[in-house]
Amino acid sequence: MLPDVDEVLREAPRHLPTAQQKPALSWGLKLKKKLKTVAPHLGKFRPSVGQCCQQCTPDSLGRNYGQTSTSLGFQNLLSVKETHTRYRGWLVRRLCYVLFVRGRRVEPSTATDRLDRVWKSDRVQKALSIPHTPSMLEDIQEPFTRLSPYHLLINTCIYPPLVRLIGWLVLKLLKCVFCSVQVNLNHLASLQRAAQQGCPLVYVCERQSAVDYVLLPLVLFCYNLRVPYTICPLQIHTFWIRSVLQKLGVVLLPIGANSEEDAHINSLHSPIMTSVLGELLCEGQAVSVCVSGLSGQGGQWLARLRQIMLEGAVPTVCLVPVGISYDCVPQDSTKVGVRSAVRCVWSMLQGRYRGSVRVHFSQPFSFQEMCESGRCRLDGGRPLHNLLLPAILENRKESIFGQRKLLWVLPPQYMPELSQSEREVGMTLTLHLLYSTTSCMALMCTSLMSCLLLHRHRKGVSVETLCRDLVWLIEEVLFRNKDVGFGGSLVHVVHHALTLLQPCLLLTNFPSRKNPLITPHPSLSTTLTLTFYAQKVTATFILEAVGACAVSAMLSEVAGSEMGFGSGEKGQEVGEDLEFDVVLCQEELTERALQLCLLLPPGLLPPCQSTHSFALDAVDSLVRCGILVMEEVPRDTPLCDFWTKRSPQTWSSSDNPDSDSDHEEQDSRSYKVSQPSQCPEMLFFLCSLLSGQLRALCWATEGLHLLYTPLPEPVCLTRVHSHLCETAERVRNHYECCSEEVACTTVRTLIYLGVLEEQLQGGRVFLRVSLLFQQLDNQQQLQRFISQYLFD
Repeated sequence: MLPDVDEVLREAPRHLPTAQQKPALSWGLKLKKKLKTVAPHLGKFRPSVGQCCQQCTPDSLGRNYGQTSTSLGFQNLLSVKETHTRYRGWLVRRLCYVLFVRGRRVEPSTATDRLDRVWKSDRVQKALSIPHTPSMLEDIQEPFTRLSPYHLLINTCIYPPLVRLIGWLVLKLLKCVFCSVQVNLNHLASLQRAAQQGCPLVYVCERQSAVDYVLLPLVLFCYNLRVPYTICPLQIHTFWIRSVLQKLGVVLLPIGANSEEDAHINSLHSPIMTSVLGELLCEGQAVSVCVSGLSGQGGQWLARLRQIMLEGAVPTVCLVPVGISYDCVPQDSTKVGVRSAVRCVWSMLQGRYRGSVRVHFSQPFSFQEMCESGRCRLDGGRPLHNLLLPAILENRKESIFGQRKLLWVLPPQYMPELSQSEREVGMTLTLHLLYSTTSCMALMCTSLMSCLLLHRHRKGVSVETLCRDLVWLIEEVLFRNKDVGFGGSLVHVVHHALTLLQPCLLLTNFPSRKNPLITPHPSLSTTLTLTFYAQKVTATFILEAVGACAVSAMLSEVAGSEMGFGSGEKGQEVGEDLEFDVVLCQEELTERALQLCLLLPPGLLPPCQSTHSFALDAVDSLVRCGILVMEEVPRDTPLCDFWTKRSPQTWSSSDNPDSDSDHEEQDSRSYKVSQPSQCPEMLFFLCSLLSGQLRALCWATEGLHLLYTPLPEPVCLTRVHSHLCETAERVRNHYECCSEEVACTTVRTLIYLGVLEEQLQGGRVFLRVSLLFQQLDNQQQLQRFISQYLFD
């Protein structure tokens, strides 16, 4: 699945910067000899991933969509041989790609009368009947002419000869870009079983790059599954490229709209897109949608799917979360033209070291069951400032029990015809599918290596220690039922990861050291690259990370800077002989974890679980991994002696924090931090996983004086981003806080927290600091509240 070991050993060290020039091959042989004594092989075990939610879709979980297998069950999509065709021979081996593509089954899809059906639909006719003020570019002679920008979009179809030609071309191109595209055959078996039942399939994946829109249809085409209509919110101005893509089933933005926000200005856009989606599903076509965790794009398509289901146009639809994992994410481009497309392809072909791709299909589940069960809802959601501000400014802890509203997932400008209840259901569906796609994604070797270098060995690490920690991290990931996207010998995996990350690393050979020292390059660009890959590991350890930050907050309050905790400079150096002889109360730990959960960006926490229940699990996870040990309190009656209690036993659910029975008869527990030598290092590692986002909030709070005057939202975002970069340059550290994604998440959190208030002026959104936080005391209280979770 990965490149040849000898080839990597020969080529990898030559491009790593070294402080002392030595023959690259000798270093590679030394590493190979050293690693043989560490771990000979990583094994072939893979956990079973991709199962649908047990709480929201129990019937779909129990439905058997094919036979499961304990074998590895992976196949390289780019490795096409003569055995994949019906022919044999010398000529077949040279034309196997052509014969393979020719033998694929593609079901044609014509759009002969789709335009008339969309125009005559009740939804579009109702939108046309609403009076509007025509613009200079609109023709008001006939209502049908108002649909002219959407004519080509509605007539999007799938032309089988063109699909085969482009499929052959893309296979050849991806073979030059990636070393392998691994597909789980066991997942495909269940997918084929679901497709045979005649239910339309809707594929949902998290958007990472424009290559996502190519990989998913290509995989389905190569395995004789129906090629889906791909929702691609890009504006392509070149006419012939747009025509080719529309014959491949790609639904683009309408002509004249540069983004989805611009398209929604037209009152006809949402009704037309909903009608087009309904017509595609009525025809039995498959559809693929990409959702974004940063901008929330894609949620409106799930809301449209909900509308279609309520109208009864189709009986049911199967949703299939898809996880696509990259060793190296290809360069993205939001605007595709001839020059930009050629430049993007050329830059991908110029990459010397090619990464791998892993594609996982989750178990299909019924969309109707998910909506009608009523288990996956956000009822009773409260604004974030109502939940946290009383605890921050007034120290009132009772306000934190509740769910927060997440308006950014489905903004009001998207589909304004939705009611508030339907909008909340759409938000819940988007968050749930975003979490499902992230959960089934495999962790690649670059993500694991970046996490170790950034959060555990930022000052440098020897090769032997790095390999030992990599084996430990792989075991921890597999223990949490998360798959990894690689296999083979350890020396193979380590060389592959270091080769792909070589622009971000410094390799130093000291005469006094037997092993070379690998250090992350202390620059902004390299730190952001490592942070981008390490984010996938943060989602895997989110339970332990939240619990560790809660422990850090309590230790910083009790012990202060004397024990190496706090936000000051004294807490940056921590000794190995650190003692944690402090008793921590379970109730206080849960409150700290619950407050932190409300600060985290959406997508990390499971949406079908309450934050209070998640905080309880976060504390329990630290006990399971050995960081916390339950403190035994001497008592007259043993805990196991239930017969001595006078009141009858009643069962209560911890998921309902509003019920008084959850807190009446619950025995309070106390914990102590365990004393093994590796415990402090593990605790600091888990705390570091969330330090980037929390530190960005602290720095943004320090720079609120830059936002007193009303500023347009893009200008405000730019100013916050510049302040984060300037602060990181001043302290010469913590460059992971300087990405545009972190700045955008920080501004959004400050808005929902009530620190920044929105003002609508001339159709534009302006942001400024609210009157409450223009007071210096409130700013300092907010900063202290956030900084308590930082361990250094």
